[in-house]
Amino acid sequence: MRQEHLFNSLWMASTIALVAAGPVSAQVSLITGVRLNQTPTGVEVVLQTLGGGTPEVFTSQDGETFIADIVNAQLRLPGGENFVADNPIEGIRAIAVTAGEGNQVRVTVTGATAVPLTDLVVENGQIGLRVTPSAETVTVSPPETSPETESEAVPADAEIIELIVTATRIAERVTDVPASISVVGEEQIEQQTRLTRDLGTILSQEVPGLSVGTQSASNFGQTLRGRNISVIIDGVPQSTNRNASRDLRTIDPSAIERVEVLRGPTAIYGDGATGGVINIITKRGRGEGLQAETTVDLNAFPTNIGETFGQNIQQSFSGNFGDFDFALNGSFSRTSAQFDAWGDRIPPDPNSQGGIGDSNTFNLLSKVGVNLTDSQRLQFTVNYFRDTQDTEYTTDPIVNEIPGRQRARALEGLDLDESQQSTNLNTSLDYTHDDIFGSSFQGQIYYRDYFTRFFPFDAREFASLGNTIFQSRVESEKYGARLQVDTPIVDAARANLLWGVDLVRENTNQPVSIFDPVAFENSNGLTYNRIGSRTWSPFQRQDNLGLFAQLKWNVSDRVVLRGGVRHERINVDVNDYTTLAGNRIQGGELDYNATLFNVGSVVYPTEEISVFANFSQGFSIADVGRVLRGAAPGFTVESLDPEAQTVNNYEIGIRGNYDRIQTSISGFYNTSNLGSSFTEDFEILRAPERVYGVEFTLDAQPSDTWGLGTSFTWTEGGADSNDDGDYEIPLNGFRISPIKITAYIENETLPGWNNRLQALYSGTRNPTGQGFGLGEVESYITLDLISSLNIGRGRLVLGVENLLNTEYFPVVSQLQGSDTAYAAARGRSIRLGYSFNW
Repeated sequence: MRQEHLFNSLWMASTIALVAAGPVSAQVSLITGVRLNQTPTGVEVVLQTLGGGTPEVFTSQDGETFIADIVNAQLRLPGGENFVADNPIEGIRAIAVTAGEGNQVRVTVTGATAVPLTDLVVENGQIGLRVTPSAETVTVSPPETSPETESEAVPADAEIIELIVTATRIAERVTDVPASISVVGEEQIEQQTRLTRDLGTILSQEVPGLSVGTQSASNFGQTLRGRNISVIIDGVPQSTNRNASRDLRTIDPSAIERVEVLRGPTAIYGDGATGGVINIITKRGRGEGLQAETTVDLNAFPTNIGETFGQNIQQSFSGNFGDFDFALNGSFSRTSAQFDAWGDRIPPDPNSQGGIGDSNTFNLLSKVGVNLTDSQRLQFTVNYFRDTQDTEYTTDPIVNEIPGRQRARALEGLDLDESQQSTNLNTSLDYTHDDIFGSSFQGQIYYRDYFTRFFPFDAREFASLGNTIFQSRVESEKYGARLQVDTPIVDAARANLLWGVDLVRENTNQPVSIFDPVAFENSNGLTYNRIGSRTWSPFQRQDNLGLFAQLKWNVSDRVVLRGGVRHERINVDVNDYTTLAGNRIQGGELDYNATLFNVGSVVYPTEEISVFANFSQGFSIADVGRVLRGAAPGFTVESLDPEAQTVNNYEIGIRGNYDRIQTSISGFYNTSNLGSSFTEDFEILRAPERVYGVEFTLDAQPSDTWGLGTSFTWTEGGADSNDDGDYEIPLNGFRISPIKITAYIENETLPGWNNRLQALYSGTRNPTGQGFGLGEVESYITLDLISSLNIGRGRLVLGVENLLNTEYFPVVSQLQGSDTAYAAARGRSIRLGYSFNW
């Protein structure tokens, strides 16, 4: 009866809205009124909604507040005010309906002591919320799910609310996308940061298809479906044409609202996404008035608390004031020494790609938005990230002289003025207009300034590197613009065409500092006295122009078709330069172009099941700077004559989204005829490649207090050096990871006390042949514990990483040829923290 009463209220609300509002565009729903109906167990919130078809909603929680964001909707209440009801019933502190960013409306329900149980109901295009105070029901939100679905549990008699994603450049239901998408929400990210603040490790636990984390500052060796990832933060690409492989070390997790991972090759954002896109979306203004949150946590390794004691402090402010909203988030963390399960210090540069131990990390996010009109919005975002290593240790070279495989050791006494460091500045200005002759317009201009410095390298035995000891750094500036228009075709609810242009210019170079070999030798490799500087990779200017169009057609309520095309042109201009070996090289220009296609379909056999299939193409260009730094005498840039690598991907999958079970399975197969790297004599490596695999996820909520789930990833691949179709050479382990299985079980042990136990298994892989990255990889399994307890206005959290103190080596360590890079994984570590809102 209560369900029927709410449906009747929704029907009446739609009738009232039609009479009150008059004509409206079919693209955007208008919320013209809010009504509260008291029930025997709580209160119903009924939104009077007009136009726009079926509204799309996704949910989250923040402390004691339940949040529902309604996409493609505008708030049109009498007088232009937001709706706020303070203390509407006992146990509910406030209910608010406020205008959000662009065409978005936010509904918040704040409990007096804990988040209330809130059920969403959508009927005939209208929205209702059934609220029960925490004092009369469960006081903690349902168990979290894995990133494939992230849908809130709802009762069997209510419609399941779909998750909205923007990884495809526009907001749409995840089930309408004919591809595999994982979404890691804010609460999931916060939960994993109770174990580690390394984003690569966090995502490897949450995202199927992504290789296990490297436990270093580099994501070299962490691929998505065996190929490269393209990382984007608020629309700004984080790649550099001189690939530094630190794209996931450019922002602190505290600044992230959610991460959307589009798994599989795509050209929707341009070049580089041959494995997929990791789309990072930063936090935004939330809540009516000023909101603040403070977080403090301490961490250490029990084997040596004094040397490993670390801290993290976060402070955020956000709010909405009429048409103005803002978010300000700052964090500082000190990561001290890291120890392995044997109780030994891990070298600060564990795999010769950069480390995260003995480092200080600072991040500042500022986002300001203003709604110029009901259909126009302007938003300015700045995020600054700085990660600096401060250590007195280096890697002991003695391990390379001891027979047998030796674990890397740390050596004290390092004397280095400029340690490893990364800084990343992202700025962007976004403008949206949701009704230009019936179309929606989005424009963005952005600037990125990136710098990273590596640990010194002893190249005295390499003539091509000038027989020097040097320390390199990558310096990159990127300017860009994105313009896109979403145009309805006949009926906005039936078909639309997304079209636009992307423009990017990047300036990059890689200079080096040269060190005194005598001081280095006399100190046993501990003292680095700078005596000069040189060029390693020359200055490059790269210009990208991309034109794209993407059609989506809702054939019926059960069939969605889509297809698109993108044409990309790239020009690389290289200056004249001199190599470290003293060879004078003539610069020049390189031109690339590629036209990429995609087509796919989603079919809904039932409301809970969606089946999809797609063909998509991704592409990438060679890391030209890496090749040019070792050029021989007489070589010219234009002699490279490069071509872009195009990847053809085929995928099928099925998703199920039930009240208490969410699952998916997908299989993919992709090929590329041209490589994007070069041989030692600067010829393009043309060996065809293929990569294929299977991914599976399952999440279940047996009751309101229990949750469990698992994911499975299997990927394999090979190269066809003879071009005879045999693909006889396995792809190396830095590309293809072993089987990965994750699992978790979580429980609300007592009201306000949640516990989660999670596991990660990395399997064995022993490819045939010898060569770079083709060594045997041994399996391992780790177990983590996460616990949280609501105390007062905040939450006390405990995280134990590697709970059983398992002795193992990360996959990237096992693949190293030198023992100085054969570093063990982190042993047991403990993190204790407290966060509160005020």
